[in-house]
Amino acid sequence: MVFTKVNSKVVKVNVGQAGGVVARTGAMLFYTGDVAFSPHQVPGAAQMGGAGGLMRMAGRMMQGEHERTMLAQGYGDVHYGYAGLEVHVVDLAPGAVLRVEASRMLAHTAGLQSSVVSVAASSGGGGGGGMMGMLRGAATGALTGQGMFTTQLSGQGGAVLLAHGGVLELQVGGPAPVVVDPQAFVAAYGNVSTELKSALSWRDAVGRGSGEAMQLHCVGQGVVYVQASEEKL
Repeated sequence: MVFTKVNSKVVKVNVGQAGGVVARTGAMLFYTGDVAFSPHQVPGAAQMGGAGGLMRMAGRMMQGEHERTMLAQGYGDVHYGYAGLEVHVVDLAPGAVLRVEASRMLAHTAGLQSSVVSVAASSGGGGGGGMMGMLRGAATGALTGQGMFTTQLSGQGGAVLLAHGGVLELQVGGPAPVVVDPQAFVAAYGNVSTELKSALSWRDAVGRGSGEAMQLHCVGQGVVYVQASEEKL
């Protein structure tokens, strides 16, 4: 385990052993040893920023929705936490994929392959790229209250998630989907596909029903992480 929980709201990591750590700006609490910090570019934003008006707009949106990050390198122990929120450590096996709602990422080891994908592209199976993928992602983000883009990590290493009220780990793999409130969704690990579905019926349309308007159906094999709150970070 690369990251170690000090308590429910703080983690520590040996930067040298981790091979460098990328964390959101303002998350470093204190450190011991010889550690240097430098700004870290949002992965994927530069590639999308210079290919036409819509792509440049998407690049700006990515920069806006993804928290600014800092790269820590050197030798020593760094302690991370943010705004008194609960932390949850995820260890990635070789070849594994973790998709995290942008605002709910605290830190990850620098050796992980990191990219930014649209919500639509991360919701089950590729094919969400290009202009239509961005448009679908924008619509999904507007409906769920999530951002338009999310962070995808792959490889072997560790990551730390942020959440209100702690994180629940829901196993995905049975015959029935795991249905999640989109605003409580934190991350998905493994071969998990998500599909946004409307829970509204004609009764809801005329004000006679109740329940959540949108639901996120999760299928495949893996884990879905859900926070114990619908509050945005």
